[in-house]
Amino acid sequence: MANVILRKTTDNFSLYWSDEVVRKVIFFSTYIGCVAAVRSRSLIRIDALPQIIPVLQKPLTLFSHLTALLFSAIMIRLGWTMTLMMYQDEYALTATLRIPEWYFYAVLPLFGVMLFLRTLIVMVEDWTGKSIITEEKADR
Repeated sequence: MANVILRKTTDNFSLYWSDEVVRKVIFFSTYIGCVAAVRSRSLIRIDALPQIIPVLQKPLTLFSHLTALLFSAIMIRLGWTMTLMMYQDEYALTATLRIPEWYFYAVLPLFGVMLFLRTLIVMVEDWTGKSIITEEKADR
């Protein structure tokens, strides 16, 4: 926001790095938001069909969880591969801030692991009918 104000109010002053920072923040918040969506059971899934045919609710929920696990496994594998590739390239730096790109690619396998673990927790909660996280908080 400061960069937009500076661009509009001055002729020659701008924060050259702000666009890159905004792109990276969106990058991080997208993946963190996806993991948070699994926790609150807000991830994209088949929703209309179980309301019409209630018998399909459990199989479609299982299908949704298995799809999330598959996606997280792909993110771990491809993210790790791309992180190693960027780590080995000494010239892979961000355009303006000159930060090594592998830092940002390392988010992908980390996100995959967090998504995998969170999906497993939600699956166990669905199978048992008990909330694992609230029980741990109650024990403290």
